[in-house]
Amino acid sequence: MAHHHKQNYHTKSGSFLSKVTNTFATIVMTVALMWGLQACSNVSALRFVQLSDIHFLENGSNTTFKMIGESPRLLDDAIEQINEQKDIDFVMVTGDLIDKPLEKELKAVLPHMQNLNYPWYFAFGNHDRCVGGYLDTNLYLKMLREANPDFTYDNPYYSFVPKKGYRVIVLDDIITKEITSQGYIDEKQLKWLKRELDRAKNDTALIFMHVPLIEPFASPNHRLRNASQVMGLIESYKNPIGVFQGHYHATRVVQHENVLYVNTPALVSYPDAFRIISVQNYKDKTVFELKWFETREKTIQKMAKLLVIASSIYTGEENERNGVYEIKK
Repeated sequence: MAHHHKQNYHTKSGSFLSKVTNTFATIVMTVALMWGLQACSNVSALRFVQLSDIHFLENGSNTTFKMIGESPRLLDDAIEQINEQKDIDFVMVTGDLIDKPLEKELKAVLPHMQNLNYPWYFAFGNHDRCVGGYLDTNLYLKMLREANPDFTYDNPYYSFVPKKGYRVIVLDDIITKEITSQGYIDEKQLKWLKRELDRAKNDTALIFMHVPLIEPFASPNHRLRNASQVMGLIESYKNPIGVFQGHYHATRVVQHENVLYVNTPALVSYPDAFRIISVQNYKDKTVFELKWFETREKTIQKMAKLLVIASSIYTGEENERNGVYEIKK
């Protein structure tokens, strides 16, 4: 009986030891797994701001639609909010940084932009240059390069890799040879875009432009003339692609399989908002999380709302303001 009891004791202590060992192994594995996941997610997460249609004018007056007179205050508030954020990889202005294409206006807005704590980049809008005007592409880019150490480009369309697994592609879809609010991308730039998409086919491509490929609402005077051609090229690729656009001052998000089209509202007109976008690459999917930030200048925002007829066109649906979108790989 005593012998049997002893044997039982050994079995119990054995099972106790194996439990401790198993628990310890589980903890080690969990920690390793968590660390691995964290390391993996830190490498692959990207966070950026899209700021659109600022229409800065140093001494402007409000119009029937835009709070031009308040544009410096709206911009300073957005910059303050962006600087309060942690882990922003870059800020992208998708056009109409200034309202009138004058050198003095670009000179006046750049000190505001220099207050950003994060690298910032720029895509041309239809208000930034004028046909036959002095503030042409070369002068504009030269002034950006001089004021912004992160902006090193001498071409109005360009690309860069902000982090491993991502390629940013900035397009210039503004017509500079005639007075129009419509957009167009010529053959030379389309060939360049194809080369860039070829280079990005194993990554997540993030495309930025002013005139959108998908209109948030019909406006023949503002559309991209060869939108279907450009969309055809982009949608012929199967990797995750995000397309970020402005121009219409309206909010809309449309997903076509592996391509997410995001229209972001204007800072200068209601709802006076911008976006922060987080992108996370996983093995089998890429997840885009859109977050919405409105101006804290509430009095200006209330005035801006009075100027628009159907405010819901500009604010979009809740999931178009704050939404999570998955692209399967």
